[in-house]
Amino acid sequence: MSSFPKAVAAVGLPLAWSNWALPGLGLGVRGRTAANAGFATAYAAAFHGTPNWRCAKGFRYGLVSAALVAAGYGVALAIPSLRKSLRAVPDRGPEVAPAEWIAVHIPVGTVYSEEMIFRATLNPLLDNAFGSRAGTALGALAFGLWHVHPARVAGDSVPATVAVTAAGGVAFGWLRRRTESITAPALLHAAVNMGGALAPRIARLIESADK
Repeated sequence: MSSFPKAVAAVGLPLAWSNWALPGLGLGVRGRTAANAGFATAYAAAFHGTPNWRCAKGFRYGLVSAALVAAGYGVALAIPSLRKSLRAVPDRGPEVAPAEWIAVHIPVGTVYSEEMIFRATLNPLLDNAFGSRAGTALGALAFGLWHVHPARVAGDSVPATVAVTAAGGVAFGWLRRRTESITAPALLHAAVNMGGALAPRIARLIESADK
């Protein structure tokens, strides 16, 4: 398969999976996590993804990035007005216990799956087909569009969700290019999502304790 048709297929398959095929299966959260991880693994194998998990530079960049995110959540929890905003954030994992959501579904169903699809596989393929600048833009846009159906289900603004996740895709893609590994973006991705699940709960505990 030549580079352009291969790139089109590589972009189209994840978007069709996330926005039509997976929702059509009608699975619960555990089924979605297993299905997403299975799809990501098969996709990376089919398109010759290069995760390079065991990368010292990836670990270094990832740990520093994750620490900065954790510090940001810590600051938000320490400032009353920001803590109040965090407290109002709804629970995104209502079908399962919080510990299971944070320890299993975020790292496996979200972080592993999305990093294997986008940073390990799609981004390098787009870079090779179109150059790094265009590849960055296309990869980030595809990552944003991957979130269209989840945004609709959550009742979030679709344009805002696409814009925010595409911006995240640019940052994750930069880390992958900088380290030649998906370990760094995976650690940052995990910190953002796990912190986003934990911080509202911590904010509610703090507010309850203060009453």
